[in-house]
Amino acid sequence: MNYNTAPHIAVLIPTYNNAATLGQVLEDVLSCTPHVIVVNDGSTDNTTGVLDRFPAVQQVTYNPNRGKGIALRRGFQYARQQGYEYVITMDADGQHFASDLQAFMNRLETEKDAILIGARNLQQENMPGKNSFANKFSNFWFWVETGIRAPDTQSGYRLYPVRLLEPIRFWCTRYEFEVEVLVRSAWRGIKINWLPVQVYYPPAEERVSHFRPFRDFSRISVLNTVLVLITLLYIKPRDFIRFLLKKESWQWLWKEVLLNPRESNAKKACAIGLGVFMGIVPIWGFQMLVALALAAYFRLNKALVLIAANISIPPMIPVIVFLSFLMGRVWVRTGATFLVFSKHITQEDVRQNILQYLYGSVTLAVAAGLIFGLAAYVLLAIFRKQKHG
Repeated sequence: MNYNTAPHIAVLIPTYNNAATLGQVLEDVLSCTPHVIVVNDGSTDNTTGVLDRFPAVQQVTYNPNRGKGIALRRGFQYARQQGYEYVITMDADGQHFASDLQAFMNRLETEKDAILIGARNLQQENMPGKNSFANKFSNFWFWVETGIRAPDTQSGYRLYPVRLLEPIRFWCTRYEFEVEVLVRSAWRGIKINWLPVQVYYPPAEERVSHFRPFRDFSRISVLNTVLVLITLLYIKPRDFIRFLLKKESWQWLWKEVLLNPRESNAKKACAIGLGVFMGIVPIWGFQMLVALALAAYFRLNKALVLIAANISIPPMIPVIVFLSFLMGRVWVRTGATFLVFSKHITQEDVRQNILQYLYGSVTLAVAAGLIFGLAAYVLLAIFRKQKHG
């Protein structure tokens, strides 16, 4: 596929004060395609003069500067209005090569409903150290929030199917938007994939960047905190319920996971017991991560551990909290309570309740893990014996 046969694709370039590099970027891109959109995000330099040299370029211009997220969102909206189905975003600072546009086009032939990201070589010369660290940081949280292993979540060289993004109401306005769009698209089931691209980083003394390390990194950190909370409280339980509602899921779980002869009954029972324990133990926000780490360390079935850990889905949380307080009374005899709802709660009341809950939840986690593990062992021994018999 090439641009002559694909007028439904545009190259989208957001720019803010990149007059020194924008002209060369446009020359390179226009040599590949006439479908180019530039979003002038409130530039105060000679960007307007540069754009005047390229009358074929479609422009979206506004003041004042609103941030890269707003620039991309307005570019997506304009592209849809012009009838484009896809946009390929490039940075205006010259770090991306127009010659890689064809790689996106080639991949689009087989992946029409995916976001494609140009994965950079993060070990190359002049690559800023802070960029490499920030990318690893972003990749890790993207995995936590979506379960997808990513080589590069911060590359701005991307292909977006804008028609699939239209229903999403995005929140972010600046650099953190490029994290949000990936995570929330993945939550909606939009496929995300990567392909290798070249990247040019000029020497530090020639580099121009509008990234504000403290402010923008703080905004990204806040966004990841919100996304992780949504993941744990809504996305994971939603996906688990969807999994349980599928007939194929139960068939897979029964035949390939529970009755699979490659693992012993004891190891399967231990996986279920560990999962239940991790689902109840009071380390909210880290239960799944720790469960996966322990499953890998003890070489247990990760699928069984994760499925069993979902005992703590939101509808079960009130039951788990109540039972934790109930079992905590065994350890905290003096002043033990079920739950305190008095208008005159003292610091000692709070401390007492926290201790009772913590002691009780650990006790409940151990007891439930043992009970579910033993029950699983007995049931597996019965059903697997019947199958072989």
